[in-house]
Amino acid sequence: MPARSPRSSTPARSSTPARRRPARPATVNHHGIHLLRSGTAVRGLVESAGLGPDSLVLDLGAGPGTLTAPLARTGARVLAVERDPEFLARLERRFGAHPKVRVVAGDLVTVPLPRRPFQVVASIPYDLSTRLLRRLLPDATGGASGLAAADLVVEWGFAQRVCRAVPRDLEAARWGATYELRVVRRVRAAAFTPAPAVDSAHLRIRSRPGLAGRRVRRVLYAMLAEAFRRPDQPARTAVAEVAVRSVARRVLGDAGLDRGVRAGAVPVDRWADLARSVIDLSRRR
Repeated sequence: MPARSPRSSTPARSSTPARRRPARPATVNHHGIHLLRSGTAVRGLVESAGLGPDSLVLDLGAGPGTLTAPLARTGARVLAVERDPEFLARLERRFGAHPKVRVVAGDLVTVPLPRRPFQVVASIPYDLSTRLLRRLLPDATGGASGLAAADLVVEWGFAQRVCRAVPRDLEAARWGATYELRVVRRVRAAAFTPAPAVDSAHLRIRSRPGLAGRRVRRVLYAMLAEAFRRPDQPARTAVAEVAVRSVARRVLGDAGLDRGVRAGAVPVDRWADLARSVIDLSRRR
């Protein structure tokens, strides 16, 4: 059975000369839903998640349950979230009696998230990717998220944007500094039925070590806010927002960064290093 896939906002269309009788059109995809049908892609997502009997995993937009079934076979506890009534009925028939699967009627961008640590393995509608990451990843106040890891199918261009070594904007910088975001593989459009107009990507999200505390996140986000307010200023000025200048100079050197490097040119993973170093040095003073 296929798994639910991203929505495509730009479905492919064919143009036929007026003098020719057009070929019989393919089934019209009124709802913009594309179902993942590649066993290779499904296995890659589940294997990457590394689930076990103690894991809690969310299959957001579960569709007919193609991801739900292999996720359940790992022994993990699975929450299959779906809003479409027809898909919900199919999920209930398949998994209603399964001891490890709970079918949840709800929208993936509004359904309450677990309080205990959880993972997400899902194929996400293209037009909901940004909203979902805003829900899953920590906010600008430094608050922690319950997300332990995620393996998502998202639109290829979106994956490329959020995985940039030097982010374009503050929001992407917060995500990339707190979590490692990496494209595992390209998922071709032919892996879906019907095929969307563009390829997708397997996006892997994992927490960066040493950023679990609320204080270190606040330091990190304060530096990022200053850095992206004026990207052309020296990075040491952004660090000085949260530390004395002597500490700012030292942490830049410890991170292997030139003292004159522009704030907007600092790789996203280095900001996490800087935040940890600021906390460590501040404690020693």
